Amino acid sequence: MEANSSASASDSKITAILSNAQATANAITEVSRAILEDGGSDVNSLRIAEHFIVANVKFKINNPLELVPLNTTPFPHCPSKSYQITALPLVLRCKTASFASLPSSPPPPSSTMENPPEGYRRNVGICLMNPSNKKIFAASRLDIPSAWQMPQGGVDDNEDPTNAAIRELREETGVTSAEIVAEVPHWVTYDFPPDVREKLRHQWGSDWKGQAQKWFLFKFTGKDEEINLLGDGAEKAEFGEWSWISPEQVIELAVDFKKPVYREVLSVFSQHFQ
Repeated sequence: MEANSSASASDSKITAILSNAQATANAITEVSRAILEDGGSDVNSLRIAEHFIVANVKFKINNPLELVPLNTTPFPHCPSKSYQITALPLVLRCKTASFASLPSSPPPPSSTMENPPEGYRRNVGICLMNPSNKKIFAASRLDIPSAWQMPQGGVDDNEDPTNAAIRELREETGVTSAEIVAEVPHWVTYDFPPDVREKLRHQWGSDWKGQAQKWFLFKFTGKDEEINLLGDGAEKAEFGEWSWISPEQVIELAVDFKKPVYREVLSVFSQHFQ
């Protein structure tokens, strides 16, 4: 009973701080202090507060927000300290427009499959929708927890993009129960920000302007238990948490330089979402 009272007091204090926070780093410090003062160690609550604040700053959410309870359960096949999130990762409910009314922006450069843009690394993107055709798989990066994205990966030399997409889906999510529904008929590109480009130049040993992606829409035909963020063990794990979310939320949670690509790709696939 005493533990419940302490948790309740901590929750109330967190809610009060979030409702008055000006979406700055100071708010994160306030939440952390509140949890510690109540003798709690609710790291997941702190992560939620951080997601909330970062999203409010980065994506300028100005609609009325309603905090909702979070029900997180350990996901046995994920890496340590990883959870499947059954609600929106930001743990908020906001007014969203229909998919057709998503903000428009000029599409990034594109080219035919036979002639990918020069200076861009060949890559595939995977949009995995759930069996009900309503939600999309997205996951948070281990190196940048606030950045959520759809699976993607490089195309090997002489590898067919379709085979690359199937391989990347298996390596990053462990999923093999899926079928290809559609694909974007052209390359879609994005440029790396200068700091990301420099980091990847050292990591890859080559200097790419950005990535040219071939996107595929997959329909998941298995059970959620099949999803394993350790993948098939062939590559190092890249994701820490995952969730089924709406197309609007996929765009909202993506890093800025990938948003135009996500808008274009999800617009092409929109007819398949119920």
